[in-house]
Amino acid sequence: MISIRIQKLTKRFGAVVALHDLDLVVGPGELFFLLGPSGCGKTTLLRCMAGFYIPEEGRIFFGDEDVTQLAPHKRNTGMMFQSYALWPHMTVAENVAFGLEERKLPRPEIRTKVGEALESVHMGAFAERKPNQLSGGQQQRVALARALVIRPRCLLLDEPLSNLDARLRLEMRMEIRRICKEFQLTTVYVTHDQKEALSVSDRMAILESGRILQVGTPQEVYRRPASRVVADFIGETNFIAGRLLSCAKGQARVATDVGEFDGVLGDPASQPAAGSAVTVSVRPECWTLSGERPAQNAIKGRIGKSTYLGENAQYDFVSAGTTLKILELNPRFVDRSDRDEFFAGVRPEDVVVLTG
Repeated sequence: MISIRIQKLTKRFGAVVALHDLDLVVGPGELFFLLGPSGCGKTTLLRCMAGFYIPEEGRIFFGDEDVTQLAPHKRNTGMMFQSYALWPHMTVAENVAFGLEERKLPRPEIRTKVGEALESVHMGAFAERKPNQLSGGQQQRVALARALVIRPRCLLLDEPLSNLDARLRLEMRMEIRRICKEFQLTTVYVTHDQKEALSVSDRMAILESGRILQVGTPQEVYRRPASRVVADFIGETNFIAGRLLSCAKGQARVATDVGEFDGVLGDPASQPAAGSAVTVSVRPECWTLSGERPAQNAIKGRIGKSTYLGENAQYDFVSAGTTLKILELNPRFVDRSDRDEFFAGVRPEDVVVLTG
């Protein structure tokens, strides 16, 4: 297992700066996701790691080795592309063997390694088939076996599940995690799918316009977004504009049009001054509806539009002219009249106060 270290990395395409002075560390054996909207720089960063792009500034280390200027084939990385890039005229086994043949390994060793790689992705029985005889999920497994068979120092995945249907994506998410952990591979995985990143990654980095906005575990990024951009990109949330009343030791009190909230700073390093404009972020599932006023962080309002989904219901909760989205598990209020007034409450640890 190796670490991957990115130091002050900048990549330009003409006048366009695709990556801005990036610093990033991926730990040995870590399954690390690069996440962000299209054009944010995540694929450019992955291709810099693979050696397909050479940065204008900065350095890339695999362990203690500086690979910044090293050719792709000398980095010993396994790369899996969005299109899978399987040779249509070759069998499954021949596709997987290609990288080993390029390394001029003995034939018996190639056969052994190809068999082991195919078995690891449950494709041993399909060795003699051609790619066009396989389903999308099976082709994806073959591409993964081809990346694994060379025993790479790290695995680089560029949106590998984007061509699969929803059911197969769910199945292959955990299959990729199983394989990466079984092979103890340091893995960098590019996606724009938040659910994919939250369910599979050890840690993730959120990028926008070639800059890293936040790095953390799925729980840290989801529960404690450091900025409005991160909170808006990862999952759903309610944004409520407010004014900071007080702030001490990461705790904050905010006045808004719907009421006052006690919460936590999304970025503990920020020290906003009292009176400054801030934004309160509350996830829809964090609210609790009640007929009685909760002791803390309570707002009064009515249920507008409601959508019943069996195990949960989604409400538009209207308070002081502001509409908030609330998700209720085991719904109890879905049949209540929109003329009835209720209270929505939220715990302080679920109220994130954002300054940027």
